[in-house]
Amino acid sequence: MTLSAITNVDYVVLLCDDVSVQRSFYSNVMKFPIDHDDPNWVSFRVGTTLLTLRPRGPSPLWGEDGATVSGSASIQLAFRVPPAAINACQSELESHGVILTTPPTELPKWRHRALFFRDPEGNVIEIYAEI
Repeated sequence: MTLSAITNVDYVVLLCDDVSVQRSFYSNVMKFPIDHDDPNWVSFRVGTTLLTLRPRGPSPLWGEDGATVSGSASIQLAFRVPPAAINACQSELESHGVILTTPPTELPKWRHRALFFRDPEGNVIEIYAEI
């Protein structure tokens, strides 16, 4: 087997300054079901993928993570929804006090209608529908 045998993303780990704040956001605002819940490792089931949170800091596997740069996103996560759900997502996010950086916008080059916002630690979140 070679690297070409990779066919999907199984899990994504977000390195966090405050896991509890991020846990609350992804559980209460995004409504992702919790798959595993420890103080230093929280996983949410998002379709067939796990979105996992862990504290930023040293790891015995790869070393120190390094500090975040204020105002800089570490990652952009994109979540697909049906076209009719975009406006409902906007309303639900705003009801939780989430400020959209971009309201629902047509992106013809990508054949998407998307909205953008940031999670509590500044990561860029996109919710999009194919159009």
